[in-house]
Amino acid sequence: MARATRVRAFLALAVIALSVYITLTVPARLGLDLRGGTHIVLETRGTPESAASDSEATERTLEVLRRRIDALGVSEPTVARSGERRIIVELPGVQDPEEAADVLGRTAQLTVHPVLGTATDGDPAPDRQQKSPREPVLPDGSGQPLRLGPAALTGADVGGAEARLDQQSALGWFVALDLKGAGKDLWTRLTADAACAPAGDPARRIAIVLDDKVISSPQVDPSVACRTGITGGATQITGDFDREEARELALLISGGALPMPVETVEQRTVGPTLGADAIRSSAQAAVIGTVLTSLFVIVVYRLLGALAAVALACYGLISYATLAALGATLTLPGLAGFVLAIGMAVDANVLVFERAREEYAARAGRSPRTALKSGFRQAFSAIADSNITTLIAAGLLFFLASGPVRGFGVTLGIGVLVSMFSALVVTRVLAEYAVARRPVRRRPRISGIAHRGRVRDWLTRRDLRPMRHGRRWLAVSAAVLVLAVTGIVVRGLNFGVEFTGGRLIEYATAQPVDAERARGALADAGFPRAVVQTSGNGDLTVRTDQLSDADAAKVDRAVGSLGGVAEKIRDERIGPSMGSELRRGAVIALAVAVGGQLLYLAVRFRWALGAAAVAAMAQDAVILTGVFAWLGKPVDGVFLAALLTVIGYSVNDSVVLIDRLREEWPGRRKQPFARTVDLAVLHTVPRTVNTGMGALFILAALAALGGDSLTDFALALLIGIVVGTWSSMFTAMPLAVELEARGALRVRRAEQEQGDLSWRHG
Repeated sequence: MARATRVRAFLALAVIALSVYITLTVPARLGLDLRGGTHIVLETRGTPESAASDSEATERTLEVLRRRIDALGVSEPTVARSGERRIIVELPGVQDPEEAADVLGRTAQLTVHPVLGTATDGDPAPDRQQKSPREPVLPDGSGQPLRLGPAALTGADVGGAEARLDQQSALGWFVALDLKGAGKDLWTRLTADAACAPAGDPARRIAIVLDDKVISSPQVDPSVACRTGITGGATQITGDFDREEARELALLISGGALPMPVETVEQRTVGPTLGADAIRSSAQAAVIGTVLTSLFVIVVYRLLGALAAVALACYGLISYATLAALGATLTLPGLAGFVLAIGMAVDANVLVFERAREEYAARAGRSPRTALKSGFRQAFSAIADSNITTLIAAGLLFFLASGPVRGFGVTLGIGVLVSMFSALVVTRVLAEYAVARRPVRRRPRISGIAHRGRVRDWLTRRDLRPMRHGRRWLAVSAAVLVLAVTGIVVRGLNFGVEFTGGRLIEYATAQPVDAERARGALADAGFPRAVVQTSGNGDLTVRTDQLSDADAAKVDRAVGSLGGVAEKIRDERIGPSMGSELRRGAVIALAVAVGGQLLYLAVRFRWALGAAAVAAMAQDAVILTGVFAWLGKPVDGVFLAALLTVIGYSVNDSVVLIDRLREEWPGRRKQPFARTVDLAVLHTVPRTVNTGMGALFILAALAALGGDSLTDFALALLIGIVVGTWSSMFTAMPLAVELEARGALRVRRAEQEQGDLSWRHG
């Protein structure tokens, strides 16, 4: 045993030291909702020449987008494929989503044509280009239609492009082109042919076309002789450009043409102040909540509680380092979940300490050290089962879901694994060392486990039998469930734009704005169906159907007319296909996760117990959704993260009860099953109360200090913890009693029928 203790101590020190090193050297990767910037999801669209499912074409599109983003000068951009046709682009610090989306989404097909002459009356109108690629008709900058010959050069012949300012000749901004390879010779031949036309003749001009638009059509300089041409492979694109237009044109040309058209299906922009506020609020909530939780654990478990608080700090350190080392992106839902996980991580410690208290009280004369070892051994099964069910859900969410749901699965999985390591390794090393010291052996009560505890003493003095009224508890649960379903049916769900599609714009106003006044201003601007929400701190949120950038500018002006300064701090645009896909993916992932947990519980325990646990979990999810429906709260990614957390909490609570029931049942087969359930419930009440209190401190801090999104998250979890605690004891357990009774009745009937059959045949 001494060797096992030394191995655990070495492992704990190694992991903590590595975590400290990673924390100091590897910065966390913050999502754009925390650091500000623009998030764009592009989807490739097929053309007759290239199918959208062509993986190579999508990969070439990805490379072009990378070059364009590099030319934009964005710090630490992210460009990655998502599936066969989607590309995710994250641009930290970019606050102009329209410009970014325009630069990324343009096909940028650059071609250089000889000008054959101006169009005559018999030629097609300039706005109706000929379909024949050999002689298109396009207007120049002045609107004069030009007949163009076949393309002599394309963007593939351009080696580079740079925006420059010509201050000497007063040409203003222009784009300098450097041709490469065969492009130099092609340019020489093109200019040599054009130089043969007399001065002033349109045929002496050369048209530079970008995406079927003539952006420049200069004449070849008179100094260039016929059949001589311009050598050197350098030329200029001139026009009435300002600095931004010249820069945008240069980076489009440098990046190259997209192999296929792309469409923006999702676009989010978050201001840096909003992200900074979220980080500050979460950090304050984490510090205050952790301090309060630690104080509570110390008061309840004394010395071992203090060591659990140290292990809690180690849990936070290791979790953060793991996220940083894996390059995981920490988003607002993930950050709130991370803060909550600090409170939930104490659960395994509470399980161990409560079992140690039972062992100490049940066997007089035992030392705290022996009771603690027994507590770790007996609590291991409950810890493992509860965390495995959560890991199943996290894994399925990662593989089946997308967007914030998938990210939550990563954060959830890391939190579960680190929580187990913290409790079973770090806490155990510290606790076993402490209880072996002489002062603790002399005064065992300072350990915190050498007594029953106040809650257990109170329960022991009363002969409580909660399952005596099992059907009454089920009736109460059913009534609450009906009320929740009624809210969903009557009030409906207030889906966020990420699930419905549309546009959401959030403003920070200098002074609070009346919601009705804002709705009136938007209706006058042509948006009578806009949904307006306000908060006491001056934030105003406008949600509409799909809006063009021009319509979004009208919304900006309408909000600005309400008085005070209105700063846009968030802008989200989700296409209808993207919204429906996210919604469908979330539902499928959730359903499969529930099914996976049911399968595990059915294999690990009796089928009736597993079914009862999953039924209680489903009840918690429906009740939480119903409460949000009645309150009109948004059902968005933050709510989904809260819902998944509540489901995990509900399963953990039920699994701890079921595990204790499985332990009690073999020695009590002669007594009614309901009485055994009573004992299991009463034995786990101290753990449930203490774990719930630890989580409530964190949630209270989040609700008090967090912004609107974090407040909704905290509210959802406060509801979930209350409902989850109720359902594990008063829904799952009574339901298990009913299912076991029905199963036993079927067995007795089968045995009776078999006996009757034997008697008749006898």
